[in-house]
Amino acid sequence: MFADREDAGRRLASLLEQRGVALDVVLAIPRGGLPVGRAVADRFGVPLDVVAAKKLGAPHNPELAIGAAAGDGTVWLNDDLVARLGVDEAYLDAERERATTTAREKTETYRAGRPPLDLAGKRVAVVDDGVATGATTRACLDAVRALGAASVVLAVPVGPRDSLDALAAHADDVVCVETPAVFSAVGQAYRNFSQVNDEAAMSYLET
Repeated sequence: MFADREDAGRRLASLLEQRGVALDVVLAIPRGGLPVGRAVADRFGVPLDVVAAKKLGAPHNPELAIGAAAGDGTVWLNDDLVARLGVDEAYLDAERERATTTAREKTETYRAGRPPLDLAGKRVAVVDDGVATGATTRACLDAVRALGAASVVLAVPVGPRDSLDALAAHADDVVCVETPAVFSAVGQAYRNFSQVNDEAAMSYLET
């Protein structure tokens, strides 16, 4: 188990080094990804920024992700699930707009007026404190690719093998410290998995 997110970040950074990964930028997914991302960025001596996405909830079941949208408008849809549920285009358009706006506002809040980093031609790691289903992670990876990154690595401390395998189609490499045979939630891998509030998360960007 990881002691906390900072410990997970240090162990993730060590694994990235062992794998010979070269990085120019680390992008953390708020909120829980920021303590992890800070440790990775510090180890590699590269800048830390954020990339955010918001899930598109299913009709009558908003907790069920039928897709996700990043703040730049990049959208990933679970086409099979959308078709199975019979979700109409009007609903998708409304959810897409809502999710994009929410993700964009979150990103702007965290940057606090700082301009986004230029990702064109850069080797980028997208970091979170773990992966469960990976819906929002897919949208984040696709957004980074759309911004011209030369390579995109997903780096997380923990996640289930099936989700990581699916995410591999959206990244050049996937690096994960722990892949439990039985996975129930990201928090199972942490002794301390207390919630990170916005103020605390934003402080990692100021270091």
